[in-house]
Amino acid sequence: MPQMPAPDYPAEVRARLEADAREVIARYPDSRSALLPLLHLTQSEDGYVTRTGVRFCAEMLGLTTAEVTAVSTFYSMYRRKPSGDYQVGVCTNTLCAVMGGDAIFEELGEHLGVGNGETTEDGKVTLEHIECNAACDFAPVVMVNWEFFDNQTPESAKQLVDDLRAGREVAPTRGAPLCTYRDTARILAGFPDARPGAVEATGGAGHASLVGLRLAKGEDAPGRIVSPRSAPAERTEDVPAGGKEAPGTHPSSHDAPQETSASDPEHPAGPVSEEGE
Repeated sequence: MPQMPAPDYPAEVRARLEADAREVIARYPDSRSALLPLLHLTQSEDGYVTRTGVRFCAEMLGLTTAEVTAVSTFYSMYRRKPSGDYQVGVCTNTLCAVMGGDAIFEELGEHLGVGNGETTEDGKVTLEHIECNAACDFAPVVMVNWEFFDNQTPESAKQLVDDLRAGREVAPTRGAPLCTYRDTARILAGFPDARPGAVEATGGAGHASLVGLRLAKGEDAPGRIVSPRSAPAERTEDVPAGGKEAPGTHPSSHDAPQETSASDPEHPAGPVSEEGE
């Protein structure tokens, strides 16, 4: 049985979305390039990418619904079914996982009674695995509607979702104030965030991420020169920088040269010969 055509938005909603869509499309030399922000725009209206939203994007951009669907199903930030007001993502990539991300995800699932990609009965929280969000120096990281909550534990993460479900104010570790998923989607569509404090909010990388930059700018002293392990044990000297001695606990001070096949003629390495196999 053929699928029925997707319904259209009510007239007043359609008019409002069309005005917003034209503003977005005007930013691009090729209207097709506006598809990603338009999908965010429809999510800000519906909470996820509906068949009506797909039809709207296709009509505004002169595309087929198949083309729009192909894009909306490729990117993970577009939802295919109704989800919560707060998308709670737990990073379970390598560093966050070994620092406790897996435990956080498991305990949140048990605490909320949901699995990956599922939403609580009250419609408040959707729990999901997320990929690395370039915040490894704050691991383990939880994100709510793409705002950072750093250095989490199972206990702090459970308190976080309890506060969200109870409607209590929750403040991200850094960045803009938290808002609902639909409000976030409108911001991602490219419209200004007019909330008080949003413009002044700042975020940034942590100290570990900035060490290399500060070294290059001469703001931090370089690490000590450390003798190879085969050398006699002697006191190492700090390398002066800017007239100051380097701190003995510099994060790179342990990077001593190591004996390798290239530096050890007595133990060369090379391809395994057929005779040795």
